[in-house]
Amino acid sequence: MRISQLDGRRVALWGWGREGQAAWRAIRSRLPTLPLTLFCTPDEVATARSCGDALLNVAGEASAGRLAAFDVVMKSPGISPYAPEAAAAAARGTRFIGGTGLWFAEQGDAAGIAANTVCVTGTKGKSTTTALLAHLLRAAGRRTALAGNIGLPLLELLDVAPAEAPESWVIELSSYQTADVAASGVRPDIAVVLNVFPEHLDWHGSEARYVEDKLQLVTEARPRVAVLNAADPRLAALQLPDSEIRWFGDESGWHLRGEFLFDRDTQVMDTSSLRRRGRTNPGNVWAALRVVDAMDLNPGAVATRANAYLPLPNRLQTLGTRDGLTWVNDSISTTPYASLAALECFAERRVAILLGGHDRGVDWSEFAKALACHAPQVVVTMGANGPRIHQLLAPMADNGEFVLLRGEGLADAVNKARAALDGDGVVLLSPGAPSFGPYRDYVARGRHFASLAGFDPDAISAIPGLGIA
Repeated sequence: MRISQLDGRRVALWGWGREGQAAWRAIRSRLPTLPLTLFCTPDEVATARSCGDALLNVAGEASAGRLAAFDVVMKSPGISPYAPEAAAAAARGTRFIGGTGLWFAEQGDAAGIAANTVCVTGTKGKSTTTALLAHLLRAAGRRTALAGNIGLPLLELLDVAPAEAPESWVIELSSYQTADVAASGVRPDIAVVLNVFPEHLDWHGSEARYVEDKLQLVTEARPRVAVLNAADPRLAALQLPDSEIRWFGDESGWHLRGEFLFDRDTQVMDTSSLRRRGRTNPGNVWAALRVVDAMDLNPGAVATRANAYLPLPNRLQTLGTRDGLTWVNDSISTTPYASLAALECFAERRVAILLGGHDRGVDWSEFAKALACHAPQVVVTMGANGPRIHQLLAPMADNGEFVLLRGEGLADAVNKARAALDGDGVVLLSPGAPSFGPYRDYVARGRHFASLAGFDPDAISAIPGLGIA
């Protein structure tokens, strides 16, 4: 649905965070006289009313009955369409759309494709791959936009002046947004799916629905080119008749042999420096290079520029060294699989990993099995699911595979990790669980970790490269 198609309809906004405010500004830029109603939390009411929009009715909290009074509700990504009030309103005819879908609806060319767009999703590694791809495209001399779930809503870049327009759009999408692209009716030029593991089950309601929603980026949005990980069983089994599939992760394309990255049988680069520095998982590199190849650029010419890529905040971010210890902030790690990937990056170092947070009922048994191959020196459990993780890992610790400690919150976990390593090793915050409860989000958790380690939280929080450059 294009913005112009909202004219004459009963329209509401649901959520007044950055995405909600971007949607309001985008609608106002095209439809300045359209009456709007805003549903938001009590602490957002005053901010919303201060915007000075006489045609914006700030109505407070949403309910099924109140939502059902509208033809269209612009929903912020964090609000699940499967929530009871949303599902009830949808059953009565209300259409829910997101800002990502609204942006895509404005981009379709004559063939129904959003030209020069690359959408990246995956349970693990999507932010790093998105930012790395933008870095490589800029290294190749292309003016590139970096936006989406990574920290810049697409609607904030809706009306870019022709002189400022990017040659490529590199867009990170969460599982909350992939269905929006499919619903827009406009096809991405290229869509990347890195992997699919159980995640965000509280938002989606079940693992099956999470997988279905995640894969809508390629199954329903029908990209011109789908770049898929051949090593992921769910992705390897996909049949996409409307898309050209480009694989990575097997010997027919970009893949690893030991520490070396190959394009088919051609050795391209040594990735050991990426692992040693904790900059990125080499899998993110070969996924990004497969996209460069799909864009008919020369991936070999930019591959080594991956060594100049700096990790994003809270994503395997090396904060620095204090008292002989290297401090690494991987607060965005919200699945056990992400924590395992982080451990792999520091396989040659003494590591104390801090595990645990909000308990979503995710199964940690596969993590425990894999830990036999990637065991750190110290594991410190914490958070609501800390006791469950601790109990699962206790038999391994009893066998002497690692030291297992219990932290009463992040501060206590940091102190115990610091003492256990005794001035030699890496303190790795890679909790494998969300931050909900003690923290607003993973950013706040990462900032607290930085402060506890002796670093300036403000200095480590900026996301480089956002926007158009």
